[in-house]
Amino acid sequence: MKATFIAFGLVEIDGQRYERDVVIDRGQVGKRYKKASKPLRGRYGHTPLSLLESIPWGCRRLVVGTGADGGLPIEDAVFEEAHRRGVELIVAPTEDACELLSGADADLATTNAILHVTC
Repeated sequence: MKATFIAFGLVEIDGQRYERDVVIDRGQVGKRYKKASKPLRGRYGHTPLSLLESIPWGCRRLVVGTGADGGLPIEDAVFEEAHRRGVELIVAPTEDACELLSGADADLATTNAILHVTC
């Protein structure tokens, strides 16, 4: 998979450009549905990644791109759930997360991702 952070608000995955947050689950790219986490926005100043969302846990490694400046808040419960499930959680600014996904060691059968494209 070739993933590139193009600019604030824009990511390209295998030649397709996305102007919204995406979830990559076993190589399939879909929209991140963050509506369930919106009630937590007041606590963080931004809609966080929370267990209220559908997180693609069916992997050994979950890469979370936290935006252009790394501003996406992640609830502690997400880290705890990853640990409980035995999933390696890698959190990095989206540009770095895209580099990880594009690397030779990114096995799509064992690596999923959530990429935030702003903040």
